[in-house]
Amino acid sequence: MTALKTEVIPYLENMIYLPMILTILERDRLLIQQGEFKLKKPYLGLVDDVAKRVHKELGNTAGYLRMNHLSVVRGKMDDIFTEYIFVHDHQQDCRRYLNVRLRNRTEELLTQYLRQPGI
Repeated sequence: MTALKTEVIPYLENMIYLPMILTILERDRLLIQQGEFKLKKPYLGLVDDVAKRVHKELGNTAGYLRMNHLSVVRGKMDDIFTEYIFVHDHQQDCRRYLNVRLRNRTEELLTQYLRQPGI
């Protein structure tokens, strides 16, 4: 099996992290709506703006993967690791990610999106 090119790894990992960010944003939006915030609108606007940017990035990433015949499949999961299989031209590269690392990296990316100016 040939190794994946270094430049495709960020795109493949985006297909792991971006959906996680969207899930978190959806849950947080519900919590804000149901919460006892004095002014909900600014928080909801911020969450919606970030979600739009993440959706756009996810669409760009999906397009890149399609053009380059790449895909990501989630494999086995346990309390410590989650396995992801990166597929390129019918060849597979199986990688295991620590769940703690997945959570921490998702938090880092969410923080970056929240600090970036809006669209």
